Amino acid sequence: MCCLLVPDGSTFRRPYLSIHVRFEYELPMRASRLLSILTTLQAKGHVTAQMLAAEFEVSLRTIYRDVDALSAAGIPIYSVQGSGGGYRLLDGYRVRLNGLSSTESKALFLAGLTRQAADLGMGAVAASARTKLLAALPEDMRSGAMKPRFHFDAPAWFAEAETLDHLPAVADAVWNQHPIRMRYQSRTADRERRVEPLGIVLKGGAWYLVAQAGKEARTFRISRIGEMEVLDERFDYPKVFDLEAYWTESIRRYEADLHPNRAEIRLSPWGMERMEELLPPYIRTAAVLSGDADARGWRSVTISVGSIAHAATELLRFGAEVEVIAPPALRAKMAEIVGTLAKVYAGDDPG
Repeated sequence: MCCLLVPDGSTFRRPYLSIHVRFEYELPMRASRLLSILTTLQAKGHVTAQMLAAEFEVSLRTIYRDVDALSAAGIPIYSVQGSGGGYRLLDGYRVRLNGLSSTESKALFLAGLTRQAADLGMGAVAASARTKLLAALPEDMRSGAMKPRFHFDAPAWFAEAETLDHLPAVADAVWNQHPIRMRYQSRTADRERRVEPLGIVLKGGAWYLVAQAGKEARTFRISRIGEMEVLDERFDYPKVFDLEAYWTESIRRYEADLHPNRAEIRLSPWGMERMEELLPPYIRTAAVLSGDADARGWRSVTISVGSIAHAATELLRFGAEVEVIAPPALRAKMAEIVGTLAKVYAGDDPG
């Protein structure tokens, strides 16, 4: 027997089998696909046979047979006719969280970022959800899931923990689409802003708020938010906004803005080996090798750089394994710094 939930919250019982039904075909792969079809219908509400066939990489005929098997097992699935037709579940029907494979259960626990959930003010909720997930797992899967096997330490090495007093309130405003009025301390100014929060990103141990500010989306470091008030009103979330796409593009634009210039350098064999360690990914991927190595193994490389002072600081990390060829201003800056250092270590600099 299985309990069917109906829209008004009441229940009734009918003699159809639950998800643990003995399907017409006992192959594990098909059983997994049948459960996935059912959970997909529950999550999306309405899907077409073509969408299911593409998602599970099977033929339309296979999907038709699978839907027939679910229906024969008593699952309240029905077809929608017309050009926008497809399949739906009876309104109010819900499937319990079971049928997880061992690998799937491990993946769910891998997504449980305990420290990050606590930062968001959801530590107790995350713990409760983990307990419920454990209860839903078969007995043979629980022992491995009880003890954490992975620990996520997001902050960078030697970095101090940020002040995140406002993070839980910001997260609540994101979920409930409430505007925020805040004082924000940027690198250049301290001003009051009214923004519509669209999402939160954790990058390199720092939490960022992505919010609509005026006519464009902007990024704010949450640790720089001073006084803050979550407003009672609600805003409409933009239909075309994609948080991941926005963040990817903003990173690309930020890195390009920091390194708008080009420099030609020569690196020793040791310098070539240390490029991955000493240069940021954006600079490495845009680097262009020119010509063959000389008799000593040195290679000419063209890289993206920022200001003259910033570029000199970055390249000095290579020590004597780098020579700047161009631009002349960067070469002169390197010579100036090295000359000053030579005087300091020779004891000739009174400063």
